[in-house]
Amino acid sequence: MQDQRCGGGGTVRNALAPPTRHLARVVVMAAALCVLWGGEARAQQKIGYIDSQAILEKLPEYASVEQKLDQLEDEWRAEIEAQEEQVQALRDEYRAWELLYTDEERRQKQAAIQKAREKVDRLRQRYFGPDGRLYTRQQELMRPIQERILDATEEVATEEGYDYVFDKSEKVLFMYARQDHNLNRRVLRALGITPGQQTEGQ
Repeated sequence: MQDQRCGGGGTVRNALAPPTRHLARVVVMAAALCVLWGGEARAQQKIGYIDSQAILEKLPEYASVEQKLDQLEDEWRAEIEAQEEQVQALRDEYRAWELLYTDEERRQKQAAIQKAREKVDRLRQRYFGPDGRLYTRQQELMRPIQERILDATEEVATEEGYDYVFDKSEKVLFMYARQDHNLNRRVLRALGITPGQQTEGQ
C-alpha cells in the first residue's frame, strides 16, 4: 500500500488487492524524484515511512478477514477435490472395462472423462483464477481496511507536515531509514490501536 503525498497536499492512492493475502505491492517511483531535486529543495522535503504490513497485522478486523478467506478457500478446495475424485472414478472405470468396450463406447467414455476434467478446470478458474471469486472477495474485504490505513497515514502526514510517506513493506529499496521517521506508532494511534497492543490470535 502506498500513500504518496504530493506537493499540493493531495494523495495518490493505488488500485487495491492483488490475488494475495497482503496489501498491494507496487513499485514507488517517487523516490527517484527526491534524488533528482536540487540540494536546497531536497533539504526542505520532510519524508517519513510506514510498514503497512506491520500495521495491518495489528488490526483486529484483518484477522477476521483472514479467517473468512481461509474458510472460503477451504470450502472451494474441498469442492474441487470432490470433482477430481469423480474424474478419477471415471478413469478407473474406463481402465477396468476398456478391453470390453466397443469403439463407440470407448469414444463416449473418453469424452465423458474429458468433459469432467474440463469442468474441474473451469471450477478452479472460477474460484482461484486471476479474476476468480477468491480474488474478488479479498478485494471486497480488504478495501475498507486499506482505506483506513491510508486515511490514518494521510492524517498523520498532514498534521506533522510530511511531504512524502513511503511504505517500507512495498518494493522500495531502503538503504537506510532513521527510526524517528517511522510513523507506524502514530498511524496506529490514529487508527485507535495502542502501539504494542496484541490483536487476538497473536
